[in-house]
Amino acid sequence: MTPAEYLRRRRRLVKAIGPQSIVILPAASERLRNRDVHYPFRQDSDFSYLTGFPEPDAWCVLVQKRKEGEFILFCRPRDPEREQWDGMRIGPEGAIKRFGADQSHPMGALDEEMPKLIEGCKRLYYPIGTNTDLDNRVMGWVRQVRAKARSGTRAPEVLIDLGSILHEQRLKKSAAEIAILRRAARISAQAHLKLMRLCRPGLTEDRLAAEFRYRCALAGASELAYPSIVAGGAHACVLHYIENAAELRDGDLVLVDAGCELSGYASDITRTFPVNGRFTPAQRQIYEWVLKAQQAALKRAIPGRRWNEPHEAALKVLTKGLVELGILDGDPKQLIKDEAYKPYYMHRTGHWLGMDVHDVGDYQRDGEWRKLEPGMVFTVEPGLYLPQIEAVPEEYRGIGVRIEDTVLITEEGHEILSDAVPKDPEAIEQLMQRG
Repeated sequence: MTPAEYLRRRRRLVKAIGPQSIVILPAASERLRNRDVHYPFRQDSDFSYLTGFPEPDAWCVLVQKRKEGEFILFCRPRDPEREQWDGMRIGPEGAIKRFGADQSHPMGALDEEMPKLIEGCKRLYYPIGTNTDLDNRVMGWVRQVRAKARSGTRAPEVLIDLGSILHEQRLKKSAAEIAILRRAARISAQAHLKLMRLCRPGLTEDRLAAEFRYRCALAGASELAYPSIVAGGAHACVLHYIENAAELRDGDLVLVDAGCELSGYASDITRTFPVNGRFTPAQRQIYEWVLKAQQAALKRAIPGRRWNEPHEAALKVLTKGLVELGILDGDPKQLIKDEAYKPYYMHRTGHWLGMDVHDVGDYQRDGEWRKLEPGMVFTVEPGLYLPQIEAVPEEYRGIGVRIEDTVLITEEGHEILSDAVPKDPEAIEQLMQRG
């Protein structure tokens, strides 16, 4: 991502907040895993979106039409002793030269400078309610400004959640973001293809999970967007199964829900395929109903349609399938109204995708499902999960199928970013037989 891209984002946000407003946004902090070992650091998505600054314990401040500059960045100072142990720090000078800050201060100056920056602003935007320490710290600065009211100092009158504006901005992706999302999907797709070729009875779920991570890292995506789900047999009926420890058995299906993270952007793909390379008749029946549901949903994934329409289209197909398979009994319309499908399909058909795998952005506006617009990216992922219970015919028990793609809304319709991984059952079998 170029400095010009970050500058455009900040300018867009500053324009949206209006005059006499200030934005305060902290970076993520390092977190201890155990004793002296930290979890791998991952920058806060909002902070990364506005600054591109990669270090922990920094603060971004934006103030419209400030004569000294609108973008102020607080960060860790250079420290040769710590850098000997932990690596180079950017420091305030680097924040200005490399990341476009108009001013930069060391973190030690934060409590001294923030009341000065807040002073005279009517509206203060920050991530309200996400962290008690953050709320307390911001209110402490506001109280300091209020304490000087007799000298004519004005404190912010309104505190506003930053997400109400920033997350709407993040929802529609720029050309630069779409390019990264395409590449992330392509890397993940190639890894999924490798898993289909590799899979055979006797391998373990974690062998496929390890192969996926390796293939993504080899292609330049060293991090995953979320813990991979590799669910053989009945494990596929557990939506977020991440144990990935069992042996893959001959005659079972395996559901793989996995995606890499590239330059801070997620991919998200799910495919379900036979461990031995051949669907059984019962498996194929379930699979084809899920595939039909996804195809119906994709037809509604076009500009001007509302967010809920792909889900409703998939739900109609899946409920009809459950009736024809003898799992549900009755009129599909009434069954949908009664939510009789929920024991077998309990989630929505998709979610926004971007810097977070479940990305930000409202699904409804003013009480109505929002319309799809070019630049929006989301998943389309219907599924059927048939538990081992008496209500399910014996031949279908323990079968779980989900098919998930990443979809970009375009001016003309949509683009499936993950389409390189086959979904047609015959194409899957052919790929797996070639090995």
